[in-house]
Amino acid sequence: MPKRSLIAITLLFILLTALTSCTRQKPHYVIGVSQCSEDIWREKQNAELRMGAYLQGDVELRFAVAYDSDQRQVQQIDSLVATGIDLLIVAPNQMATISPAIDRAYDKGIPVIVFERKTSSKKYTAFISADNYEMGRVMGEYIAGQLHGKGRVMEIMGLKGSSPAIERHNGFADALKDYPDITIIASLQGDWTEESGYEAVKDYQGDLSHTDFVFGQNDRMAMGARKAIIEQIEKQTADNPGLRQPLIKGLQICGIDGLPGENGGIQLVRDSILDASYIYPTHGDQLIQLAADILDGKPYEKETLMMSALVTRDNARVLLMQNEEIMRQSAYLDQLHSRADNYLKQLDTQHVINWMAVGVIVLLLVTMILFYLYYLKKIAMQREHVVNTLWNMKQEDIPQTMPETAESNEEIPEDEPVAVSLFIARFKEAVEARLDESELSVEDLAADMNLSRVQLYRKVKSFTGSTPVELLRTARLKRGYQLLMTTDKSVSEIAYLVGFSAPSYFTKCFKEEYGQLPGDIRK
Repeated sequence: MPKRSLIAITLLFILLTALTSCTRQKPHYVIGVSQCSEDIWREKQNAELRMGAYLQGDVELRFAVAYDSDQRQVQQIDSLVATGIDLLIVAPNQMATISPAIDRAYDKGIPVIVFERKTSSKKYTAFISADNYEMGRVMGEYIAGQLHGKGRVMEIMGLKGSSPAIERHNGFADALKDYPDITIIASLQGDWTEESGYEAVKDYQGDLSHTDFVFGQNDRMAMGARKAIIEQIEKQTADNPGLRQPLIKGLQICGIDGLPGENGGIQLVRDSILDASYIYPTHGDQLIQLAADILDGKPYEKETLMMSALVTRDNARVLLMQNEEIMRQSAYLDQLHSRADNYLKQLDTQHVINWMAVGVIVLLLVTMILFYLYYLKKIAMQREHVVNTLWNMKQEDIPQTMPETAESNEEIPEDEPVAVSLFIARFKEAVEARLDESELSVEDLAADMNLSRVQLYRKVKSFTGSTPVELLRTARLKRGYQLLMTTDKSVSEIAYLVGFSAPSYFTKCFKEEYGQLPGDIRK
């Protein structure tokens, strides 16, 4: 369908909808949201909840924040129920203490969605969260890989009695059981805040100088621990300042949350302040969709685990770029939402209806959403096509005549397919020659091709739509697949042979790429 026709039909639909309604309709559903605390993670989630409710069109949200108080959250849940909500969304501060209030809401016939943190009650309609045990386990495997199976590790735990703190610790401890030469010297108690991480480490009576790695159960506590350790290093090196910077640079600290944006976990990893983080998805839009499905009587999953991912210095830059783009688009949509909402309020008070203005605002919103979805689909298709073409290319498919521009470091014109093909073949050859090197960097590949890092990144990104790091990982996974099918080597052996520093990370990436675990391929 031509673009002009699509726009005309969309505009006509908006105008007809506007003409059939003279005032704003009251929301069909009222949803209460009980947050256990307030922080940047929940601020992001609340923004997604509001946007999801706006897109649903007939949902009103009523928020309550308990600020880590069990008593306050119980009172707030009872108060929300008393106001006549249709559904309750709740993140319990602690597993047991909030359960009676949840039970009372459920017994009154109000559907209850428990998210992010678990409850000891069985009276809930649906549960949605990321896998906190798996996060702790993967971080344990990551740290073991970085320490090569030997060292002393400190853990900073989240709020006592909360399910994420319990499950992340269990996963972390279970992972390190396989490494007898790694010792957890202390599991200090925090409460998810940066200040609690700082105080826990500051009050620690042991010797921090022999701590090889610190695991904070979230990024904020990890940063608090880092601050306390740096202060101690500064005191210890007061008489010898020359030792200070190497000790600070040698700090190894990781956390969980992996938030985008300024001072978020992804940026902290990119800037080498944290060694790693783990994306703890917010997905407020998914929560609202689940609530709408329950209220509309549609099918839904009672237990939902959201996808998450490890953030390291290898992928932090790409993840940050993608999230910044999404946040820019989200902020723009939020501005449009706010403007549209303010305009509609004016219509309510003035009883003046300007249909064309409403249509333009809504049209802008719809067009922006459609454009952004098209942009994501286009990028995904381009990346998939180029990556598949690159790593399946046979020698006989490569042109044998090279234009002059392909022999030098000059820019290769996009209309020179022979030069582009040869450049891609050279890059593939450079990657596959050093595939087993876990420390292989973009700088190394650039040097092998007589290019600067910037030149290599720009050319690979321009020709393939992917970064050198992304293509390197694809090549490693492809080689791993071949070894699984043609040898009897173990998954761990293959992981190291193809350049992964930890078998668990190889398994995770393999599952994402092929939809199966490495062991299942052989079956």
